[in-house]
Amino acid sequence: MTDSRIQPPDLAADPASDSAPGHFPKIQEARLWRGDGWTAQVLKNEDDDGWAVAMIKDGEPEPALVGPWTMGRDKKNPKPLDGPAFSTLVKTASEFVRRHEQQLHATLHQRITVTAKLSRVTVSLDIVPDEDNPHALLSAHDEGGEQLAQVRVLPSFKLSRASAVTWVENDFRRPAER
Repeated sequence: MTDSRIQPPDLAADPASDSAPGHFPKIQEARLWRGDGWTAQVLKNEDDDGWAVAMIKDGEPEPALVGPWTMGRDKKNPKPLDGPAFSTLVKTASEFVRRHEQQLHATLHQRITVTAKLSRVTVSLDIVPDEDNPHALLSAHDEGGEQLAQVRVLPSFKLSRASAVTWVENDFRRPAER
């Protein structure tokens, strides 16, 4: 859950420091921790009386993950960040980013193996999400990995067992665009 009103801290390394470019100094404060490639910032949740924590990967402009944060004992201020909480947040945010990247990769790169024309053929659809010229490449490889064909198709092309078999059986002619 992200909130457009949450403003991440300025994550750039202190230009006055003599640290290497891209180095983000470690910070361990009650509402701001930085280390292990991540920054956790506890922020007031503008939607209610609660608090939120934003996890920002070093060098990224926006939080990778925003979630609720625990109130302190006084039921008014947030619980301070500490080492174990930060470690848990880093693990959670890293797993979230990894799952998102895997899902994106699975969406952009699909592969299916079919039997058509008495041989096994692996058909791949690789979507190129170019802003100016989005397209996809539909390709076929034999069992030895040799490319049999490749055609450019719309990025909306639906790769399925049926569409792969039809493409192979039609001698790899470019599928009709819909």
